[in-house]
Amino acid sequence: MSDLRVLLRGFVVVGVACLSVLVPAWATGPEYRLGAGDTIRVHVFQNPDLTLDARVSENGTISYPLVGSLSLGGLSLSQAEQRIADALREGHFMKSPQVTLNVLQVRGSQVAVLGQVARPGRFTLETSNVRASEMLAAAGGVTALGDDAVVVTGVRAGVPFRQVIDIPGLFTGQSVQDDLVLAAGDALYVPRAPVYYLYGEAQKPGPYRIERGMTVMQALAAGGGITPRGSQNRLRLHRAGPDGAVVQSVPRLSDPVQPNDVLFVRESLF
Repeated sequence: MSDLRVLLRGFVVVGVACLSVLVPAWATGPEYRLGAGDTIRVHVFQNPDLTLDARVSENGTISYPLVGSLSLGGLSLSQAEQRIADALREGHFMKSPQVTLNVLQVRGSQVAVLGQVARPGRFTLETSNVRASEMLAAAGGVTALGDDAVVVTGVRAGVPFRQVIDIPGLFTGQSVQDDLVLAAGDALYVPRAPVYYLYGEAQKPGPYRIERGMTVMQALAAGGGITPRGSQNRLRLHRAGPDGAVVQSVPRLSDPVQPNDVLFVRESLF
């Protein structure tokens, strides 16, 4: 009978080891901290009856035999092991419990990527130092309608924070320092790029994305230019003023285009 118990105990240890390789190596390292939604396996040496698979609840707790509810959220694996061992010892259930904890499934360390990206959704932090640019790449990159900036929100040291990152600057070296390391629960949002509207005697009228530093001439070129019936001299710009009233003007080709501008190419008089 004792041999059978030894054999079963061996299967438990092997099972834990096999399951632990299903998660990234960082999730079993000392730096990983448990979060809501993580699935863990608790193993107490020489006490297979206390082996338990548990899911960390939204408030960071698990329910463990004999000791009841334990708060593990935010703890490293070694800290969580110590807390469980302390609870067993202080409850006088065991004198010197040896607790091993394995992460079976990571759910707490996720980041949401939303807005104008190819594959919006929730993504697991595969390492402990994933940066914003890497997470955008994991989401398939910014779509053609996406803005040049990404808004990152989250919590640091218990305080909410918000940071706007210039995406082109991440790769041109102008804002490399802004490529922050993400944390569990962060959200990245790529807003829709500002647009202008081209109407009238343009080859391809419609809404267009405003490129950085775009001028009226470039805006006309993006729409294929003016038709033979149109006149560059009869180009009109409709722009909302500070009070919301739309003001009509005759723009210069070198003037910058602003969000929601309407460029109207009138028909030639001759």
